[in-house]
Amino acid sequence: MNEPLNPWTSDDEKEHYPSVLEWWCTEGFFKCKKTGKTWSFKGSFSEWCTAGNVHGSTYDFTLFDPEKKKYFSSYIRTDEEKLDISYDEENKIITRFNNAFLTGIYPNYKMRYENIKDDIVLELRYHSESLPHWITQDITGGYLPMGMGFYRYGFIPRNTIDGTLSIKDHEFSVKGTGYYEHVWGDFSYKNPLANLSFLKKSVPIYQKLIAWWIHNHNPKIPNKIRFLSENNPLGYDWLWGILDNGWSFFLGNILFWVSEGPIFGTLILTKDGKHYHEFCDVTYQYKKLEQSKNFDFVYPTDIIINARDKNEKLTLNCKMIMPCREFVTLLNQKKWLAFVICEAPGKITGSYQNDQGKINLSGLCKFEPQRQISNYGHNELSIDFIKPPKGVGIKINLESHFLNKRICSKLCFDPYPKIRFSSKKNKS
Repeated sequence: MNEPLNPWTSDDEKEHYPSVLEWWCTEGFFKCKKTGKTWSFKGSFSEWCTAGNVHGSTYDFTLFDPEKKKYFSSYIRTDEEKLDISYDEENKIITRFNNAFLTGIYPNYKMRYENIKDDIVLELRYHSESLPHWITQDITGGYLPMGMGFYRYGFIPRNTIDGTLSIKDHEFSVKGTGYYEHVWGDFSYKNPLANLSFLKKSVPIYQKLIAWWIHNHNPKIPNKIRFLSENNPLGYDWLWGILDNGWSFFLGNILFWVSEGPIFGTLILTKDGKHYHEFCDVTYQYKKLEQSKNFDFVYPTDIIINARDKNEKLTLNCKMIMPCREFVTLLNQKKWLAFVICEAPGKITGSYQNDQGKINLSGLCKFEPQRQISNYGHNELSIDFIKPPKGVGIKINLESHFLNKRICSKLCFDPYPKIRFSSKKNKS
């Protein structure tokens, strides 16, 4: 059996101007050698280009302190200039925003992030322990649809971290494990249905993904379906995890208003960093929801994931371990208020089972529910299907902040016909 090769070309790691949107992002966990304290971070560089040749870019850096349950963030945006992109003598890309930068090519990267307000500088070296991978690599060649548009999503799930963290007058040597991603394409969060010219590319991607999803799912009547208005298709759940046994995983789930049941996305697991297993038969359940501090919507902080494929079964429970940072991009549109990323580090427990037996799993994760918020607020609909031997019928509950009502109804056919209905205002 041939060993897998790096699917990224040198051109894949370069800038893809004039893509509508492109970003580079790193995340990770590291420990200070001197104190033993664990930190988590996220750093990203983004740029965009509109049809009118208007450029813009952002720099975002957040340092999470799970021990004190606080974070330090620095976000800078310009609507006039793209990122400062250059290449060194070895043709490695250098992405800059002011004094922050990210440079390198697989398997080695360097980065510098700074937070001037809090006097924080993080300088890291990455060495990749995993091969790069495209999401849906074997289904669409790494392309994903978004509204009328499309994008390509590449990531490296496990990289060793070595570097320094400086906070005010103190400098610490750090070591840990990090994640790297590079994404680009022609799509827009603000106007996902605006450009029909991208349909020629996006329609075949939709067709391949739908066929793959149907092939891996057996239709059946669930016990319960739960919908949330904030779980619209313009948002998604994002998870990256590193397990103590050396495994890594990535989860991406487009929501389609559902908040429990099969995912419309993928869970990608690698045990050795070379071979990737892309699960499609995956279900999820939110164990806990939190109310946003800034808008009328809820987001998950505790999720259970179950994945199956032939003789394999993977169960993961991912839980945020501190209050999240709500990263808000205001949209100022008639229907849409904002795009919000609720990001926080988390812990993982779970298990993996196959023909050889069952093992317990534990590790760390970054959990990032991402939601596009409408002015209709939070609305929740749950449908319970009553099945024998309990009877035959359906139970519907609606809680609507937009209507300011809570509606409950129950329709039973067996053991005898019965209808119940109630409606009342929400408690203020």
